[in-house]
Amino acid sequence: MITFEINQEELKELYLQKIEEHIQELESEVFFMNSKQLASYLNMSWNTIVTNLLYDEEFPKVRLGSKWLFNKEEVQKYMKKYYFEVCDNGGDILKYKRRG
Repeated sequence: MITFEINQEELKELYLQKIEEHIQELESEVFFMNSKQLASYLNMSWNTIVTNLLYDEEFPKVRLGSKWLFNKEEVQKYMKKYYFEVCDNGGDILKYKRRG
C-alpha cells in the first residue's frame, strides 16, 4: 500500500506562483495599453506622465477619439532611453526637461 502526504502550504505556494506566471504571460501579450495600464506599468501617476512624458514628440502614443493608446514595446524602448538621459542629467525626473 502506498501512502503520501500533501503539504498544503507548499501546494498553495506553487499554485500562486503558477497564477503569477500566467498573469505575467497574459500581460506581456498586450500590444496597446490605455492610460491606466500605462500608469501601472510605469509605476507613475497619470499627472506625472502627462507633465513629463505625454507631450514629448518622441513619446510613443496614438489617439483614439478621446483616449490615448500606448504601444507597450515602444514605451519600453523610450523609457530605457529616457531613464539614462535623466540619470545623466542629475537623476530627478521632476527637474529634467527633455530637449526636443
